[in-house]
Formats: sequence, C-alpha cells, structure tokens
Amino acid sequence: MPKLLNIFLLIGQSNMAGRGDIGQVEPLRHRNIYMFREDRWLPAKEPLHTDKPDTAGIGLGMSFAVELLKEYQTASIGLVPCAVGGTPLSRWMPGADLYENTLAITQKALDSGELKAMLWHQGEADSTEERNSSTYGQRLATMIAALREELDAGSIPFLAGELGRFLVGHENYRYFTTVNNQLRNLVKTIPLYGCVSSAGLSDKGDKLHFDSVSLRELGRRYAARYLKITYANRLKPLIEHSE
Repeated sequence: MPKLLNIFLLIGQSNMAGRGDIGQVEPLRHRNIYMFREDRWLPAKEPLHTDKPDTAGIGLGMSFAVELLKEYQTASIGLVPCAVGGTPLSRWMPGADLYENTLAITQKALDSGELKAMLWHQGEADSTEERNSSTYGQRLATMIAALREELDAGSIPFLAGELGRFLVGHENYRYFTTVNNQLRNLVKTIPLYGCVSSAGLSDKGDKLHFDSVSLRELGRRYAARYLKITYANRLKPLIEHSE
C-alpha cells in the first residue's frame, strides 16, 4: 500500500452504504483503491459497507473512485465507509453516536493519508415528517461545519446527493422534495459544497433504494462534481505517486 492515500469519507444512510444487487453489474476492482475496515486498509471490494450484512451491496463509492483514477492514474484512493442504513440526521449531529464514531474512525484513517472530500447521501429518514424536513438544511450545515473543524478540513469539498426522485411513489416519504430543495440551496451558503443530481436514476423496485446501475452512475456524478469544485477553486484533486 502507498504511504500516502487520497482519503474520501463515505457517510449517510442506506443509499450511501449501497443496497444495489451485487449480480446486476460487473464488479469493480482496482489495485489503487483501498477501504478502511476494522482499523486497517484492505483492497477495496464491494460491498464496502458492513452496516447490514444481509442487505449491503453495490454502492456509489467504487465507481466514484474508479472515475477519478481515469484522470489521475498513479493516484491511490482510500475509502472510509461509515454509512448506516435507516439513520436520521439527528444521529449524525455533533455529539451523537454516528458522528462521534465516524470522527474516531476517520482520525485513525488519516494516519495513512490526506482527507480530500466528504461524500454524503442521507435524508430519506428525515423526509417522513415536515418538522424534520423543514429544518434539514440548517441542521446539515451545522454538521458540516463541525466535521470540517474537528477534522481540520475546512478547505475540502463536501458533496451531497439528492434523494431519489422515485420517492414520489412511496407513501412514507412525503417531504423528500423539501429535503432535496434544501440540499440544492446549501450551495449558496456553504463553501466548497456540491449537490449531485439524482435525475433519471432508478430504484431497485422498492421505491426507496437506487438500483446497481443507477448507483454506478451516481458515483460517476459525485466524481464529476468533485472535480468541478476542485478545479474551480484551484485545489489539487488528487496526490499522485511515481510508479
């Protein structure tokens, strides 16, 4: 493993953890992509997350990393998977269990490299009630500021993905458009923030989780948004190594 990794934090709920069927798409492997699991780096393979072993599958992390390596071929990427399915934003706020757990894991991972971005996909659990959806943007902004401060990461991008637009057909998530509007509007107030579109993406038949093909595409969209933000702000997207 290289001495210095480009590290990306994967946080949120089930659509970040990945619920795509493993056999629906070709597997992605790359000798320069690693995952942080049980306090050590391993060659990355799907499923990246182990939050719910019976349902974890294809996510967006691998296609995100592979897409970046198409342009930065001698870079090495470390993915830190911390998403947990079914979790509300309240558990990701400063002081809450998932926030503190993610902070501890990421700090250990950073012994091996440099944090380059935080990738977030969450909000379904907050779109069932108006009181949670209407305050979503404000609360997420608080979380972003806290994570950036504690990880000394004020100059790295934070990328958030829209909830699947197929939620319109799900009776439990009536306020998902409110969450999506707030995710988009945060670009006006948070530096180095990007919102990734879910337009045209499909669910796996449950009107809740992206299917494997869509997760591959979503990962590529995260990568494109990451590169756009870094280039626009004259940041170095990835550290490369001589081979």
